[in-house]
Amino acid sequence: MKPEVTIILSIFVLFIVLEILFTRFFHKKGQTRDDAIVEFSSTAMLTLFTQPIVLFSGAYLASLVTPNSQNMMADWHFLAIFGLFLVFDDLTQYWWHRISHSVKWLYNLHRPHHNAAYLSIRVVYRNNFFYYLLMPGLWFSGVLIYLGGASVYAVYLVIKMTVIFGAHSDVRWDEPLYKIKWLSPVMWLVERLVSTPSTHSAHHGKHLKDGITHYKGNFGNLLFFWDVLFGTAKITRAYPEKMGVENLPETSVAEQLMWPLVKAKR
Repeated sequence: MKPEVTIILSIFVLFIVLEILFTRFFHKKGQTRDDAIVEFSSTAMLTLFTQPIVLFSGAYLASLVTPNSQNMMADWHFLAIFGLFLVFDDLTQYWWHRISHSVKWLYNLHRPHHNAAYLSIRVVYRNNFFYYLLMPGLWFSGVLIYLGGASVYAVYLVIKMTVIFGAHSDVRWDEPLYKIKWLSPVMWLVERLVSTPSTHSAHHGKHLKDGITHYKGNFGNLLFFWDVLFGTAKITRAYPEKMGVENLPETSVAEQLMWPLVKAKR
């Protein structure tokens, strides 16, 4: 197992342990039997199949288009390559995520992520199979790996997934820090730079009228800065009481995982 995979898996397990200890990992408020099935299945599909296949396919396509460019960036400065991943992976994921909340057929692929009535480390990888298969950032990452960015991607992915795990977990690590007065300038910067439990829970909130929920914004994954830059940020340092989808019909496990191949009967 690659070192970065071991680190990411360890951090993932750490958040699971924290939720077991502090927020009832196995018994989230409002959970159903279907939730566990969707979460396990989508996590397994992404980590064991979709992500490896898409990264490999992106690299393979790059080798066909530019066969003499393999490892051309190998001698580039670490920060230059890291910046390319921020743009071609994280920024494109911001726009993919944002468009998915505006285009109906794309939202059908993304809806499983919001269908849970709770926020948790459990929902990090909870999406339709085709949502990740079509995600531009994964394909671009495969290209950058082919061009020589593999070692930088390992570091980038550890940082990105740590932030994403922390933003989705209902162990609200940011909440006590907001209460420390001398940390206020630091937290002001942190919450505008990366995703936090507060800003991301607002994106998962169920009711816009609560004044906190902002599911038409706060799209950032690693960098919340994209939301600040493009005007979709909402920062309240509060957390919605209810999570989930608003004003949509019920859906099935199969539809959540495999729409449009499977559609639930209405």
